[in-house]
Amino acid sequence: MLFGLGITSVIGGVAAVIGAYYYVAPSLPEAETIRDIPLQIPLRIYSRDGRLISEIGERRRILVTYDDVPEHVVQAFIAAEDRRFFEHPGVDYVGVMRAVFQLVTTGDVKAGGSTLTQQLARDYFLSRERVYTRKIREAFLAWKIEQEFTKEQIMALFLNKMFFGQRAYGVAAASQVYFNKPLEDLNIAEAATLAGVLPAPSRYNPVRSAANAEVRRSYVLGRMYNLGYINREQYDEAMSLPMESELHGTAVELEAGYVAEMVRREMLERYGEATYSAGYQVVTSIDSRMQTGANYALRNGLLEFTRRRGYRGPIANFELPEDLLTTSVPEWPIDLLNTLDQYAPGGLKVALVTALDEEEGNNGADIVFKNGVPARLEWGGMSWAKPFVDRETTGPAPEAVTDVLAVGDAIFVMPTAAGTWALAQVPDAQSAVVSMDPLDGAITSLAGGFDFATSKFNRVTQANRQPGSSFKPFIYSAALENGNTAATVVDDSPVVIRSSELEKDWRPINYSGRFYGPTRLREALTRSMNLVSVRLLLYKTGVGNAVRHIARFGFGEGALPRNGSLALGGGSASPLDMVQGYATLANGGYGVKPYVIDAIYGPEGETLYRAEPLVVCRDCEAEGGPAQSPFAEPVDLEAADDPEAAAAEARELELLRMANVALDYRPDASAAPELFDEVNTAPRAVDERNVYIVQDMMRDVIMRGTGRRARVLGRNDLSGKTGTSNDRRDAWFGGFNADLASIVWVGYDDDLPLGPGEEGSRTALPIWVEFSRIALDGAPNHRMPMPDGIVNQKINRETGCPARSGEINTMFEIFRAGQVPECEIVDELPEIFNVMDDESGEEGEEEQEDESLF
Repeated sequence: MLFGLGITSVIGGVAAVIGAYYYVAPSLPEAETIRDIPLQIPLRIYSRDGRLISEIGERRRILVTYDDVPEHVVQAFIAAEDRRFFEHPGVDYVGVMRAVFQLVTTGDVKAGGSTLTQQLARDYFLSRERVYTRKIREAFLAWKIEQEFTKEQIMALFLNKMFFGQRAYGVAAASQVYFNKPLEDLNIAEAATLAGVLPAPSRYNPVRSAANAEVRRSYVLGRMYNLGYINREQYDEAMSLPMESELHGTAVELEAGYVAEMVRREMLERYGEATYSAGYQVVTSIDSRMQTGANYALRNGLLEFTRRRGYRGPIANFELPEDLLTTSVPEWPIDLLNTLDQYAPGGLKVALVTALDEEEGNNGADIVFKNGVPARLEWGGMSWAKPFVDRETTGPAPEAVTDVLAVGDAIFVMPTAAGTWALAQVPDAQSAVVSMDPLDGAITSLAGGFDFATSKFNRVTQANRQPGSSFKPFIYSAALENGNTAATVVDDSPVVIRSSELEKDWRPINYSGRFYGPTRLREALTRSMNLVSVRLLLYKTGVGNAVRHIARFGFGEGALPRNGSLALGGGSASPLDMVQGYATLANGGYGVKPYVIDAIYGPEGETLYRAEPLVVCRDCEAEGGPAQSPFAEPVDLEAADDPEAAAAEARELELLRMANVALDYRPDASAAPELFDEVNTAPRAVDERNVYIVQDMMRDVIMRGTGRRARVLGRNDLSGKTGTSNDRRDAWFGGFNADLASIVWVGYDDDLPLGPGEEGSRTALPIWVEFSRIALDGAPNHRMPMPDGIVNQKINRETGCPARSGEINTMFEIFRAGQVPECEIVDELPEIFNVMDDESGEEGEEEQEDESLF
């Protein structure tokens, strides 16, 4: 009878299972659709050399495969959640029976006995409501998943899907968020901590409650030990480790917040809100070494600037308890802790002054950081701190530490190259640094301010400021295009401009306040003479001619006022506008467009977009006429006795000549146009001879003019120009060689003057030099090769005319062929030579600082 009862029970149970399956089957999704359900993966932005710049999205998730997960991490989750994972078919009957017993005896299911597969099914398809129909659907769906996927695939799906708290989805993201390390570097204790989080992420994550997390970790470690996954020594070691309770951000490898925001905006225009969750990966044109250099140079330059403008005082001052340093940090006054814990922009640190030393030879201060670590601030790190009065004025230099600091001061400090600390302050002024590859317009570095976290305003793209004298190279290019030469003489004398576009008469002056009389253009650009530029524009070029020519460099209407102020950069241009123009000078006159997104990939690595920039290609320019092989010689087939044999022999000779130079032959578009059909060629914007002469004149700016501080780089391929706008509101420096163009701007966001002595050569140029030192480190000298149609002529330094035989005050100057000046004083034909030397122009002239507009 018992046997019959057992058989009946088994049959009844099977029937119940079958009935339950057919009851819920119509509402069950197909297990394989898991493959088609996209996980929410944030947007990730990388440099061109693979450094992570930013991760943007509500959910932090890093997808991994089963092979990416260390064995002890898998074991931790099996021990915590499902010890029979690799044995059961998706449902663990022991757990099910336990749940049934609870339901019968209590009317409630408190422990569901869910396997990892069931949890996966629930998180993908079902709700978390505690009703028996959901449990039935969960069990059957888990069984279907087990039929569709391997155990390893199921484990990977589980570890990628689950929520771990603090916006971390998936075990790899949780590893980064809680321990700031990649998944493969997790130790046993950390793996157990993450496995212990899952039942209640908001309660058990270590950031929310280290105590709760430690209890859960102990439970998981105990399970791992009992199941034989770890030995006693490993168990004891893991149990002894302190629980880390700190929230970490994304493992950003390269600081480029302004670039990330540019990419985010463009991605939002392309893909809408899916930008944040569809797993897009963007590779930018940013070079990590150059970007690091831009960040460092900009911050270092602004910190030096703010030192010159005076010390504005501490963040705050506190009355310190006598026993502060013997008290644990968490017990310090809350307002003090909040001050020390505030965000310090630009790599600075917040410190508290705890003691002052005024003894001779020991004039310094003791400081302590928010974690209780003490340090020393020596006199050399604070002796710069003249008191700030206003942006124009500072007080007297300090003589003792008490002139600068007081006990209880909360201050900013910065690390020094010597390994010590120096007093610092957050600059009021701002700066922008941007560099571009002149061959295709790729933006290789971009820093739009001192710190993106404190100011999202991107000064590279959004700050339209007066470029001042850094705009003069374009004026001189327009002058060359309209018949002038580097030897043209223009009178540097007072001029008064009356225009309906100006509110009053305009009387431009030189920075020095002096007038230099007749001056050659090369010398005027080298010394940045305002009055020569104005007369050159108005009387020897024409405003309309200049505007039309300069527009070819990519400048818009805002940069091109149609009056005399154009000569001194009186319009408005962003640093990005300026670097685009300088890139055209650097590449020989081709119009390239700036871009920052190089490629966009989908979550599976599929290519969604590749940039197709305009590329400088000198060989792509066909020199008129039909393409003809340079190896062929004309053959008169009509005069040949055997035309067919003569043609064959000519072809054989052509092939023989071609074979002799095959390894070195580089045909241009005239010889082999079919080779360049697919090249997205940048159009020519300016004649290469024009650009070559401007480049050469700008090299003199660095070699002996207002940009001579750049000579410290020890290179002979650099061309550049300083710039200072009206009342010293803006300081600029732009420079380039054939491989890189870059621009630096410094100014206040409120457009007020920078202060006495703050001009392009002092304020912006040092930043450019420091950036170039890093960006060009190890790079060979490379400047534009001399194009055809350039000649070298000895001229008189004063008149710019071809020199007479026996003259002493002479130099060589470069001209476009056919534009050597003809002067009545020449009584014999001058000799004209091809340019052979590396430099032209005179040495030893007086250096002239850059100037303001008016």
